[in-house]
Formats: sequence, C-alpha cells, structure tokens
Amino acid sequence: MDKLKQLETFASVASRGSLTAAARAEGVAPAIIGRRLDALEARLGVKLMVRTTRRITLTHEGSAFLEDCQRLLVDLANAEASVSAGGVKASGHLRLTAPAGFGRRHVAPLVPRFRELHPEVTISLNLSDRVVDVAGEAYDCAVRVGDLPDSSLVSVRLADNRRLCVAAPSYLRHHGSPQTPADLTRYDCLTLSSDASQTRGWAFSVPIEDSDERELVHLRPGGPLDCSDGQVLHEWCLAGHGIAWRSMWEVEADLAAGRLVSVLDAFAAPPNGIYALFPQRKHLALRVRLWIDFLKHHYGQADFWSGPVG
Repeated sequence: MDKLKQLETFASVASRGSLTAAARAEGVAPAIIGRRLDALEARLGVKLMVRTTRRITLTHEGSAFLEDCQRLLVDLANAEASVSAGGVKASGHLRLTAPAGFGRRHVAPLVPRFRELHPEVTISLNLSDRVVDVAGEAYDCAVRVGDLPDSSLVSVRLADNRRLCVAAPSYLRHHGSPQTPADLTRYDCLTLSSDASQTRGWAFSVPIEDSDERELVHLRPGGPLDCSDGQVLHEWCLAGHGIAWRSMWEVEADLAAGRLVSVLDAFAAPPNGIYALFPQRKHLALRVRLWIDFLKHHYGQADFWSGPVG
C-alpha cells in the first residue's frame, strides 16, 4: 500500500475526528480508510489511534507522529507547488478573524484580491469585537489592533497604529481647539461607553515637570454623548458633535480630505500595533504565510490608509 496515502489518511482522520468523515472527504468507503490505518500501524509497530464506535483518540505515539506527519505533508505540498507551472500555489481553506470595524475597512476589501492571486484558496472571514479564541476555534489567522496580552499565539507586527484626537472643522470653529489634554474637560468628548474597550481612557504623552522626559497618562474625558460602537462615534465626530480619540486606520482618509482635523498632536501617545496572530506551529501552511505577507505588503504602503474605504 502507498506509504504516502497512509500518512494522508492518518492526518485526515486525526483532523476530522472520524473514519466516516475522512472517507466522505475522499469519496471512498470507511472500510478502506480503516485498512489503511491498520496497515500504517502494522508497518510502524505502534498503536496510533484508539478507535471506538463513538470517538477516535490519538495515543501518545499518535500525537507525536501526527505533528511530524503534518509537517511532512505540508513540506511535500510546498515542494510540489514551488516547481509547478506558474510558481508557488497555495490551496485549502483559510479561516480568518478580525475586529468588526477594522475588518470591514481594512481586511474584507483585501480578501477578494488575495483570492484572485490564489484561486485555489477558499476563505471564511469572521468579523467580531469579542476576543476570539484563535486556536480553540480553529482559526488560521487573526488580525488584532492594540496592545497584545501574553499569549501562546505567534504574532507578526503588520503596521503601527497611531491614535489621536480629531474633530470636525465646524466644531473647532465654534469651540476653539484645546491646547493641552487637561483642556478636554471644557469640550464635548465623544467616548466609548463603559462596556466597550478603551477602559483605561485616552492616552497622551505629556512632559514631566522639570525634566526632559515624558510620561504616558490616561484621561477619561466626559461629554453628553457616548456609544459602545466606534463607527457611531466616528460619524458623530464627522457631524460636528465633539472631539473623539480615534485610530489613524479609521480617520486618516478624513484627515487627508479635510473632513476632520487633528488636535493635541504634540501630546499624541506612542503608537501601538496592528498584528497578525496565529497558533504556534513548527511549519505554517503556505496559504497562511502568503496571507500574512499580503497584509504586510498592503499595510506597509503609505497611501493604503488614506485611500478610499474598500
């Protein structure tokens, strides 16, 4: 029996959790899948799986062998792709997740473009502001904006994320511009409600008295309007209802077009980051690696953030 087919069958059964699912995916009878596994275990002289009518469980040897098996299959697929006509070809299904607002603007428009380059890849995109369990929910890659908590996930920094205070020109004409962060107490500030993010408030870099150093401080300005949705705050800001503290990925196009004006630039906090996160793996699937490279390429272009949405 073909040794490679045995390895592919073992990996398929392990990932799908049943002989029936693996057989269905390949279009063969479950008995054929079972015979391949029996032959593999007989050849290796070890038990790789404990099979019952209800479930399949990997043995200790099976878990160790699965990791090596998957690596070999990925390496083989990549080697074949690298010499195929047209160069490297990615295939398979790519499961992605990103924050809702950022994802709508700066991830979703790129997905069809990526698939045009790699037509053998299918893609599912989940947009959610909850913190998705990337590994537990079997996502290949997540885009995250902001400071990252300690995690077993691997992160790749894609771009800087600057944050600043912005307002519509009409609002500043009527109310003037704040000169220091402390002045914000006299202005209408559009803030995220307490059940949303930014729990520490708005961040500013301020000089330390009698020193050349600066420190990062957080303020929680108030105002007559707050909302749990950042897009709503953005729209209120454009309509001239107050000052908002927003990320450049959201407002750069508005600043370039003059729809918004930045204030307190001298006190802008250092940027945090925009990251791609993926589960710890010895060998990253080609489609995931190409997707991360694709994001990094686009996010690294200065005109990407100030261009039209979508």
